[in-house]
Amino acid sequence: MKVNVIGQVPKEFVDSEIHAILQENPARAIKEITFERLDGDECKESYELTTVPFERIRRITGYLVGTMDRWNDAKRAEEHDRVKHSL
Repeated sequence: MKVNVIGQVPKEFVDSEIHAILQENPARAIKEITFERLDGDECKESYELTTVPFERIRRITGYLVGTMDRWNDAKRAEEHDRVKHSL
């Protein structure tokens, strides 16, 4: 995680904001976060989270699958012989 701080921002504030962001997004990590001190006690923050991996799941021969890598020969033959409908 890359942390950018522009101006004087207390370390306790930075740590608490990072903790809050991670609590709101438990399945993701912070790629980069920037804190910029504005007038008075105001602080502008911006951050970028990592992407969530996405795997397409299809229903084939009655099973929900992502890939057919672990299928045996009989199940592969069943998939090959099935009637494929188009829209």
